[in-house]
Amino acid sequence: MTFSGRVTSGLLLLVYSMAALAQSELDVRVKPANDELKSNVEGYIGSLGDRSERALERFSRGAEEQAKKAAQALGYYQPRIDSEVEGGKTPRLILNIDPGEPVHLRHVTVRIDGPAASLKAFRVPKSDVLRPGAVLNHGHYEDAKRLIQNQASRYGFFSGRFTSQKLLVDPQAGVADIELVYDSGPRYALGKVQFSGDTPFDEDLLQRMVPFKAGTPYDSELIAELNQALQSSGYFEGVRVDAVPTTATAQVIPVDVQLDTRKPRTLGLGLGFSTDVGPRGKASWTRHWVNGEGDSYGIESEISAPRQNIGVWYDHPLDPPLTDKLRWAAGYQYEELANTDSLSKLLTVGPEWHSKLPNGWQRVISLKWQREEYRLGDDSGLSTLLMPGVSYSYLRSDNRIDPHNGYRLQFDAKVAKEGLGSDNNLLYGTALLKGLTTVWDKHRFLGRVQFGGSATNGYKSVPPSLRFFAGGDQSVRGYEYQTLSPENAEGDRIGGRYMVAGSVEYQYSIADKWRVATFVDQGNSFNTLDFPSLKTGVGIGVRWVSPVGPIRLDLAHALDDPGGIRLHFSMGPEL
Repeated sequence: MTFSGRVTSGLLLLVYSMAALAQSELDVRVKPANDELKSNVEGYIGSLGDRSERALERFSRGAEEQAKKAAQALGYYQPRIDSEVEGGKTPRLILNIDPGEPVHLRHVTVRIDGPAASLKAFRVPKSDVLRPGAVLNHGHYEDAKRLIQNQASRYGFFSGRFTSQKLLVDPQAGVADIELVYDSGPRYALGKVQFSGDTPFDEDLLQRMVPFKAGTPYDSELIAELNQALQSSGYFEGVRVDAVPTTATAQVIPVDVQLDTRKPRTLGLGLGFSTDVGPRGKASWTRHWVNGEGDSYGIESEISAPRQNIGVWYDHPLDPPLTDKLRWAAGYQYEELANTDSLSKLLTVGPEWHSKLPNGWQRVISLKWQREEYRLGDDSGLSTLLMPGVSYSYLRSDNRIDPHNGYRLQFDAKVAKEGLGSDNNLLYGTALLKGLTTVWDKHRFLGRVQFGGSATNGYKSVPPSLRFFAGGDQSVRGYEYQTLSPENAEGDRIGGRYMVAGSVEYQYSIADKWRVATFVDQGNSFNTLDFPSLKTGVGIGVRWVSPVGPIRLDLAHALDDPGGIRLHFSMGPEL
């Protein structure tokens, strides 16, 4: 009996403990219904914890006061509020609220005085919620003050102050007046940037990375741009930019930059796979800085079954150094496609001038000398070409790794003249247009169009690297890599003078990092400008968003050729 009594006492203690731990509930009832007011009251009062019925009765008067403050914050200055407590396993505090008529704005004055008034970028808070007749909301009043203060901090009006900040409420009349007047005071300026730290670079190079001149009116975005510019230069491991208004002299703020130079050399190794070339390995070695002028050089190589290449480059930064450079480059590539009578040994060398135009386009002007020994069906020989060229590219994207909206435009052209370092006349050009849009968060639509063309009076002497082929992961899925091509009498694929390819793809997000896709690809290469016979491939696929971009696995079916279903695997950003 004694044992049973102990068990009973223990159970009673457990039940009592569980009851004590039960969370009390707050039930806010607003009539007429007002979700904003209900939510605000709940936020003001917060959690009731594990209060008992008696504790809730004692707390109810304080809860009514909190509810009254919550109502006033939204313009309801004469609410009728009563409370009641329900007992039971889960005690409940019920608040019944009749908000009454809200207070409306009568006179609203929001004004900026001083130099900021003539600055177009400095916005005066203007919205329907701050107009005469609008319902008073204390939050909107505080938001207006905060917007003015934030803009003053951004644009360098550090001596500014409110000469008037009034919110006058007449609850009986049901009206309120707002008066916000801000005197900006003088606008501070940025001084000369001073660099410190153990850095091997010339002062001239560092100053050319600064996106503003001494004396420029202060803008915090310029400080952020300076920090980003130095971080993205590839020269530094750490960057700290200080521009403290309290250190200003005569409204000029000194800008101090502390730099920590990165290690001069890095080695990169990587493995990849695509169904175009199969497994491939990559290696790179980079010397990030050679001298005080910021010169750099490196070696890159890639090895796969059909293609092996190696390239070297040497960069000299121009002005501005972060976007413009002169590159000297050379490379060798060996390519032999399996099951085809195709071979290319290509050597290229020459300078490239890289620059970013004010409109955002990237431009590369080049002068390339190339020598290519080749065999392509019954076309074989040794080609030597000296080709000046130009390329333009533009990328607009909301994310570099996994964009949801954006587009890419790219155009390339080069020319060779027989007798001027070349053994053939050739005009060569390509164009690429890609677009991506996402609607309703989960539905993604991708489009791609590619064009290519060449003009020459000696096509049999044009090497494989300057002929056009279609088919493969990045062209027309459902067909093998570079198998869409004109053929000679023996059935060898010899490439075409022209090429067109396009794709339309729909993706649906089924999870945070997973998508399913369906697509239609079309394209071909050909030798005449008559309307070509386009080959079509259709398929389905799956996408996994990895840290380096989407990994794509597709099953594609060629509608115009026999061969069943082909597997395509590729990875990288979609723009």
